[in-house]
Amino acid sequence: MNGRVLILSWEYPPVVEGGLARHVRKLSEELVRQGTEVHVLTRGERPSELRAGVHVHRVPEPQWPRDLDRFLAWVRAMNDDMRRAGTALAEEHDFDLVHGHDWLVARAASALADRIGVPFLATIHATEHGRHQGWVDKPPQSKIHATERWMARRADGLITCSHYMRGHVADVFGVDESAIAVIANGIDPGDLQPVGDLEALRARFAAPDERLLLLVGRLVYEKGFQFALEALPAVIAKVGDLRFVVAGSGTHEAQLRKQATELGLDAHGTFAGWIGDDLLHSLYRISDLCVVPSLYEPFGLVALEAMASGCPCIVANTGGLAEVAPSDDVALRFRSRDPRSLARMMVKVLTDEPLRDRLVAQASEHVLRFDWVDVARQTRGVYAELIAANPGAIVSRP
Repeated sequence: MNGRVLILSWEYPPVVEGGLARHVRKLSEELVRQGTEVHVLTRGERPSELRAGVHVHRVPEPQWPRDLDRFLAWVRAMNDDMRRAGTALAEEHDFDLVHGHDWLVARAASALADRIGVPFLATIHATEHGRHQGWVDKPPQSKIHATERWMARRADGLITCSHYMRGHVADVFGVDESAIAVIANGIDPGDLQPVGDLEALRARFAAPDERLLLLVGRLVYEKGFQFALEALPAVIAKVGDLRFVVAGSGTHEAQLRKQATELGLDAHGTFAGWIGDDLLHSLYRISDLCVVPSLYEPFGLVALEAMASGCPCIVANTGGLAEVAPSDDVALRFRSRDPRSLARMMVKVLTDEPLRDRLVAQASEHVLRFDWVDVARQTRGVYAELIAANPGAIVSRP
């Protein structure tokens, strides 16, 4: 499919709120390399530009509010601005398809697809139902859930990042599972290069004779960091010299800090707060173990990044993590929500050097399966199917 697509995302570099921005950037750039003309409509103060072959169009928006009720109003205003900007773009270009990423841009993406007369494809990266363990019956969660359900039923095509998410989306939103394409997220090991003096960085967090444990991600309940902290006293009692770093920020941070204090862990670790990619990539390189204890995980990018960086991994046997780490050859797996199971696994990895070496070696081969070239090729296949099923669309030429 060598046509022209319009991709909507609420974040795109240099605006990076999480993994979505990186995903849309890598996908867009690889689509361009494979012959598709890509226009991304996003937000930001930087002027519109041609970036790595991608036409990036930005609508200026104020900083989004942390209060969720106010955030929903902000999202509505952003969608209105994107719809107007997208309408102007459509007067200059013949788009073959509109591709929206998550509920945050669903209203604008759908409206633009209707106006242009082309298919609307939605990628669902996560759901409010999953993030809140099914508790979506009250505002504001109920409003987000309703938007996601409308998007899933309205879209002409859906993409999820794992087979787990395909089943989850079909079940929660009542859509046909066979109509959902599964395309795993990609990873580029070349993007994971550390920066600076790794020896000095390691010394900031651990002494030479101490093991270093890494926990990274949004500090929210569904990431399960509370179970990792609960496991640590037993691990410290057996391993001895152990330090931990919690890298990230979020609504659960204060509770996690309080829990660490109550467990007597303050002398054993650091809450580093939000960190940039450069520091994160360096932390993967200097850590002896990365733990991903999620309760809900559509995919598991942190585990994939850690494995690609040569850091042994332990992951919960839940959600998309079971597909990112399909066997104990690449990462050990523990029973989700079970700190005793996690503690046993942590002790095992931290005290068995041959095991760590085997995990690193096997994982370095495994991560090569998650190639952006394949991700873009499969996405182009979905584009082609939707366009072929929409004979009224104008097929553009680059």
